[in-house]
Amino acid sequence: MKIITHISRILVGCLFILSGLIKLNDPVGFSFKLEEYFSEGVLNLPFLVPYALMIAVLLVIFEVVLGIMLLIGFKPKFTIWSLFLMIVFFTFLTFYSAYFNKVTDCGCFGDAIKLTPWESFTKDVILLVLIVILLLQQKHVRPLFGKLGQNSVVFIAYTLCLFMAYHVLMHLPIIDFRAYAVGTNIQKGMEIPAGAPLSEYEMIFIYKVNGVDTEFSQADVMANKVPETAEFVDRKDKLIKQGYVPPIHDFTIELEGSDYTEDLLKEPRLILLISYNLDKAEADGLDQLEAFYQKATKKGYKVIGMTSSDETVIERIKKAHQLSFDYYFCDATTLKTIERANPSIVVLEKGTIVEKKHFNDIDQVTLK
Repeated sequence: MKIITHISRILVGCLFILSGLIKLNDPVGFSFKLEEYFSEGVLNLPFLVPYALMIAVLLVIFEVVLGIMLLIGFKPKFTIWSLFLMIVFFTFLTFYSAYFNKVTDCGCFGDAIKLTPWESFTKDVILLVLIVILLLQQKHVRPLFGKLGQNSVVFIAYTLCLFMAYHVLMHLPIIDFRAYAVGTNIQKGMEIPAGAPLSEYEMIFIYKVNGVDTEFSQADVMANKVPETAEFVDRKDKLIKQGYVPPIHDFTIELEGSDYTEDLLKEPRLILLISYNLDKAEADGLDQLEAFYQKATKKGYKVIGMTSSDETVIERIKKAHQLSFDYYFCDATTLKTIERANPSIVVLEKGTIVEKKHFNDIDQVTLK
């Protein structure tokens, strides 16, 4: 049992450190995932949404440090119980997401490793079993160093995690695991290979039967199983089997109802000034955009803004910050995937991303 305990200790510690570091590399992305969990359609905790980023940072730092504490045997009782409570919470979330199909990606490993809801739940169940073993065999989890050595390791771990969190929040993730990383060609990322499996759908018909909306399959309708008194309400397509989904999808550049995606992605030098939500954009960042726009335009770049905000918000923000460039529309989720700063700067050459910068680093953007 002692060997099993040591194996469990190593596996749990390493997995918590790996998972935590991946999310600590991109806490803003993890906060977007928490906002999804806190939304009314999932856990119905909308009052937590404004604090999602703070919670994300604290949670991932605690996750990394707990993994380190377990490996070095620092305060075993506190560490193991903390791990147990955390994994119980995560297991509940992943089960809820999988069973009710609420959140399609738990964000356990950020954008680095994508897991389906049931894969995430299975992973958490395995971790739960390993942590229960540690709970029952705490006597075998002994410190690797003396008290001073342990305290020093934990202090250094906290300090480095805090520094890393501050760095990526003030700049951008150290490693970009997203589909829009530097070097990516957006057009190629949207292509579907020949022979790729297609998604399969089933038509579902909704009829009102005795005052209740009732679903019927196409086979039911063809077999006349729908009551004659039923009233047709709607028809929807239900996904039966997911086909190939390209790494980049739902990317559009629209203005006043017209799609300019294809034309703009052919531009030899294009700069996107991205704010998924202008109401949430940092004022300090917005104040820098007009001067940058003028500078880049003189260098021969085509510069446009991209947002999911409506025209009323766009006009208000442009007036408040004296912005003269046009804002094109794109889906908020897509823009959140592209950016981690609000606003952020993305430079493209014929559809290929060559540079991405946080607004704090706008002076470092390379203008050829």
